[in-house]
Amino acid sequence: MAVSTDFAPPFKLIAPYFIIGVSFFVATTALLLGFDISNLTNMDSITLSWVHLFLLGFVMMVIFGAMAQLVPVVLEVGHFAVELYYVIYPLLALGTTLMGYGFYTAPALLPYGGVIVLISLLIFVLETFLTIRKQNNLNLVMKSVVLANSFLFVGLIFGILMALGFAGTIDINIATYLKAHIYMVLAGYVGVTIMGMSLILLPMFWLSHSFSWKPVEYALYTVTIAVLSVMFSSIIQSVTLEYFGYILTIAAFGLYFYQIWLIYKTRVRLDNDIYLHSLLFSYSNLILALILGIVYLIAPNDTLLLTMGWTLFAGYITFMINGHLYKIVPFLVWYQRFSPLIGKQKVPMLADMVPVKSARVQFLFSSTGVFIAMIGLLISNTGVFKAGASFLFVGSIFMLKDLIYMIRFK
Repeated sequence: MAVSTDFAPPFKLIAPYFIIGVSFFVATTALLLGFDISNLTNMDSITLSWVHLFLLGFVMMVIFGAMAQLVPVVLEVGHFAVELYYVIYPLLALGTTLMGYGFYTAPALLPYGGVIVLISLLIFVLETFLTIRKQNNLNLVMKSVVLANSFLFVGLIFGILMALGFAGTIDINIATYLKAHIYMVLAGYVGVTIMGMSLILLPMFWLSHSFSWKPVEYALYTVTIAVLSVMFSSIIQSVTLEYFGYILTIAAFGLYFYQIWLIYKTRVRLDNDIYLHSLLFSYSNLILALILGIVYLIAPNDTLLLTMGWTLFAGYITFMINGHLYKIVPFLVWYQRFSPLIGKQKVPMLADMVPVKSARVQFLFSSTGVFIAMIGLLISNTGVFKAGASFLFVGSIFMLKDLIYMIRFK
């Protein structure tokens, strides 16, 4: 799938998203050191605070930065209003901080944080849709972007209603909207966005070609039905529809994993680098999460649910994002800083811009931390969990250091 860098926005626009996002990652790993998992539940205020800081501050911040770059180069049109991206990240950072603190100890701040986050996300969604409108023929990647942002918009509505209810501003049954909010944002937006970005980034970095796109196309259709099923099940209180959505979600990610395997099998580039290690660890955690999900459907309990969530968040999503940062950031910096010098003076290779030893240390600490913490969750042992969190915290520090090194490379 060809892409053109002619419409890429300046890197100074993208860099703050990555730096702020990874800084939130460091902050969330530090917060894990204060967790007492013996009484932790999926609706605990500490859990809600951490999840929102992680998803909004780290995951969405980095995704927004990546999408600011990918959407115009895939569409081969300029942004509708690229200057809006200078507004999105400060609003998102402020709103996320207020929401995290609000869930943790000051519920009165939730409506304010929620409204600020809502404004930032609505600006992103509106700008993305207006940019997409400039291109009539949408490929599969852009269809996934439209789908993901539609889920994000609906998920925001549910989220604001829940935040107002949590703060006592309105009287609603929060549990009624919880599943819809989680599925719209996590499976609908984050899940579909990762699928869509994979269609560009994996073949580009691995030089894969001549493989079928059908599995991921079917995966997108399946996850759409799954998300809508869970959303409607939370509204009409249908357990059958809810479990139907869960089963379809597992099937969708199974199809997506098969697509990744097809891309991997047809790869030309065989670099045994931090990118490959991160993706292998990430997809291994995705498989584990799917297995835990099947077990949870048979015998649901909070411990299993928390472990599955940890595997998805810390194992799958984190390593998917961090692994790609080691590829995306050097490429963007090289294109802006060194490509004009080709033929005039010696320029570095992309591999030269990655701090290999430091990246290996980051991966070792982070992967070890995820595994140890997962064991701590399974056996409900706070000491073991904090030991894993300590390893992950050290890994996050190295990740931030590596990111700054690559951005400042000269």
